[in-house]
Amino acid sequence: DEGRALAEGLYADGLRRGAHVALVSDNRPRLYAAMCAVQCLGAVPVPLYQDAVAEEMMFPIQNAEIAMAFAEDQEQVDKLLEILPRCPTLARIYYDDARGLRHYRQPQLRSYEDLLKANCDSGFVDAEIARGSGSDVAGMFFTSGTTAAPKGVVHTHASLLGPARTAAEMEKLSDADVILAYLPPAWIGQNIFSCAQAFVTGYCICCPEAPETVVNDMREIGPTYYFAPPRVDRKSTRL
Repeated sequence: DEGRALAEGLYADGLRRGAHVALVSDNRPRLYAAMCAVQCLGAVPVPLYQDAVAEEMMFPIQNAEIAMAFAEDQEQVDKLLEILPRCPTLARIYYDDARGLRHYRQPQLRSYEDLLKANCDSGFVDAEIARGSGSDVAGMFFTSGTTAAPKGVVHTHASLLGPARTAAEMEKLSDADVILAYLPPAWIGQNIFSCAQAFVTGYCICCPEAPETVVNDMREIGPTYYFAPPRVDRKSTRL
């Protein structure tokens, strides 16, 4: 329901099929709702690394000609505003956590809550969902750029859901399973195992309170399915 409401608001704000939308956030339920809303309209979510500095965000925004961006809080909003003069396509910045933003008057800013309240004929959203197919672009994921300029890697819905379905069958996953989404939302592995696989299985995605509390949150949540790169996995075996 929230994803549909967001999609209606985004449609009213001018988002159309094929457009690119940046998302800069830690793992938060609203981040995933926003990604789904963008995909409902046939637009393309472009998650960016939340710990990147403003200059590192500039290239993906320019390269993908991004017109809209979701930012979790004041920290991420400030980064986007810093590079705004050099990103002429960026016309709208939606923010979730309003703390510290009370006196901001930039016309590009709009709150997540305000977007949820926007009224739009939901028939437009239904029509765009019906037009969708597995060959549509589901997301663009930029490499970190540590060795060269970042490169945007395009994935379709089919290329995300295919590996997710195969892994789910191998691991016998179901809607009774629980995972913790703690890896960077901009990383392709996170999107396969914490997003696409949830669509395949219907399992529960849990988000940590903060990156610093992941270990304690994991003990509290007790995920039944755990995906990690080797460096993290070695640490987890010592918990």
